[in-house]
Amino acid sequence: MTIEQRKADHLRVSLEEEVQFHKVTTGLERHRFQHQALPEIDLDAIDLSTTFLGKRLRYPFLISSMTGGTGEALHINLNLARAAQACGIGMGVGSQRAAIENRATAETFDVRPAAPDILLLANLGAVQLNYSYTVDHCRLAVDMLQADALILHLNPLQEALQPEGDTNFRGLLNKIGAVCQALDVPVVVKEIGAGLSGQVVRQLADAGVAAVDVAGAGGTSWSRVEMYRAHTDRDRRVAAQFIDWGIPTAEAIQQARRAAPDLPLVASGGINTGLEAAKAIALGADVVAMARPFLTAATVSAEAVEKAAEELAHTLRIAMFCIGAPNVAALKNTPHLLRAE
Repeated sequence: MTIEQRKADHLRVSLEEEVQFHKVTTGLERHRFQHQALPEIDLDAIDLSTTFLGKRLRYPFLISSMTGGTGEALHINLNLARAAQACGIGMGVGSQRAAIENRATAETFDVRPAAPDILLLANLGAVQLNYSYTVDHCRLAVDMLQADALILHLNPLQEALQPEGDTNFRGLLNKIGAVCQALDVPVVVKEIGAGLSGQVVRQLADAGVAAVDVAGAGGTSWSRVEMYRAHTDRDRRVAAQFIDWGIPTAEAIQQARRAAPDLPLVASGGINTGLEAAKAIALGADVVAMARPFLTAATVSAEAVEKAAEELAHTLRIAMFCIGAPNVAALKNTPHLLRAE
């Protein structure tokens, strides 16, 4: 199976099948805000803007890395990019391995003309550094997009479950560190839905990464995606056993913040609403990345994605108003997030 076919499979399954975790949740529902009836701020004056990786964002949101490498992916990525430009938020693309190995697919990632001002993140699988990829391939991924940063994603579970997976993760930390030193743009390391532990975050911080995206459990289960893609009963049974594998998002945020207090932190993994985004920031995230709230909208139009982003922002603003947080820094340091009973 070609990489392009695999990416088409992932997109189809994500749109058409039930791919959520079965029992594991993000853990965000176990936290609640203590309402402040006298917030002493003006709702209309609340500032949702923040700076991340040197770029100003109107809202503390990133559109998570999702797709690329297929014909439909170009339509989706352009809609996402146009909406990101209109809303002043950031965006990552899906893994660019397909475009590096088949330059004919590079256009499916070419969103910079549609979004000249956004924070745009290129993306490669870190494990490819053990399969002949070098710093030059990383530069190519960045240059292909005129990107502001590079994501190196970690997905050991998904690779182990794919019949075509790349599973040699030996020595990757040093190679990630070498990429951080060599590139002229920041390097972000993220999981894809099973979470980064505090120990891994500390190792990555010491290696020189500019930020991490915890990408915790509770949203899309890539084990479940691979279960639908499996070709044999054995592979389906094995993948099914890992549907609920991972560190819940709320726990991953807290572990990461304790492990690396000053490292810029992205929260993602099953965050679908503005209220959940508010909780993630109050737990220690700097920005929140989301995929599912935007993916279905992106199959329709850029305007549908823009409406989804504006709804998220409106909900976030109301949550901040009701706890008296006038800006994102105040939300991050609020004393009003409590553990639910």
